[in-house]
Amino acid sequence: MEEQYGFEKVISFILVIVLVSCAHGPKVVFDNGASFTVELARSEQEKEQGLMFRSSLPASAGMLFVFDGERPRSFWMKNTKISLDMIYVAKNLSVVEVKENVPSCVKDPCQVYESVPAMFVLEVNAGEAKKSGIDVGSKMSLRE
Repeated sequence: MEEQYGFEKVISFILVIVLVSCAHGPKVVFDNGASFTVELARSEQEKEQGLMFRSSLPASAGMLFVFDGERPRSFWMKNTKISLDMIYVAKNLSVVEVKENVPSCVKDPCQVYESVPAMFVLEVNAGEAKKSGIDVGSKMSLRE
């Protein structure tokens, strides 16, 4: 009986995890209540691909780039069809820089955007940082 209960509990837990991960992605939440459902870019391939070739992004969505360690970051918008805000976040989860309205770029040459040292970069639709009240000093948390 205990084995069956344990098995059922494991299956229920797995089902809940699958349903939650399908229904909701991880969320980035700021100290002022602003939140975005995000795709995580952790691997080199995911970071290189970023939001390339997409023609739209939901208003409350974004992509969070996760790096090992804190250092200046370089991004370019090659083949990115939507304008973005780039929110740079330090290891302590404090916003250290915001680049607003970074234009799309589908033809060379595309500008390279350099940052102050950061460990995370959140890309959201252009105008969302200001609209959401996110600025240098804002605190971010990640909820999965």
